[in-house]
Amino acid sequence: MSEGLRERKKRETRRRISDVATGLFLARGFDNVTVAEVARVADVSVNTVFNYFATKEDLLLDRAPEVEDTLARVVRDRKPGESVLQAVRRDFLDALDTGHHRYGFHEGGGDFIRMVEASPTLVARTRQMAEARERRLAQAIAEELDADPDDLTPALVAAQIDATLRTLVGEAVRHMLAGEIVGAITPRLRRQAEHAFDLLESGIGGYRVRREDTPG
Repeated sequence: MSEGLRERKKRETRRRISDVATGLFLARGFDNVTVAEVARVADVSVNTVFNYFATKEDLLLDRAPEVEDTLARVVRDRKPGESVLQAVRRDFLDALDTGHHRYGFHEGGGDFIRMVEASPTLVARTRQMAEARERRLAQAIAEELDADPDDLTPALVAAQIDATLRTLVGEAVRHMLAGEIVGAITPRLRRQAEHAFDLLESGIGGYRVRREDTPG
């Protein structure tokens, strides 16, 4: 068997195992399905499953490395003349317009989110993914700037961007869990995203300066 064919077979096996696992998890809940059951339905051994996936969580969150590197990749690959914020804005709005999963919302995502929220293990793992995404963004910015280790600017910029994205996605999730389809959420979320990125672009120093006649 040629090396190319062998690698393709491996990818197909990995994808089949992940698809089987996701289907079982969605049907019965993550904590109610064992790796042995996944192996049996996928017609492979338990050892084969663990050859492809280090943990049970990885069976479901198999795109974790891609998700964690999303923002760092956007920064590294941005266009000439494009700022970090402009690149993230462009990529986030593109994901909205195309329904891509990389920021966590897509058709059918409501069932996935309910399953994740029902499992403390998955909640903890997705929190770790979010922290890793912010950390990798800060590292990408720092590397490009050749920033001094004591310079907090990359971390501060990354924290503001990532917090904005998490707030926007959290709003989408709230509506998805209420039963709204992504297509109905997208126009409103796009307006909210444009406003959020405008705030970051201009800075929030002048936001809601308290007037002298404000009660309290």
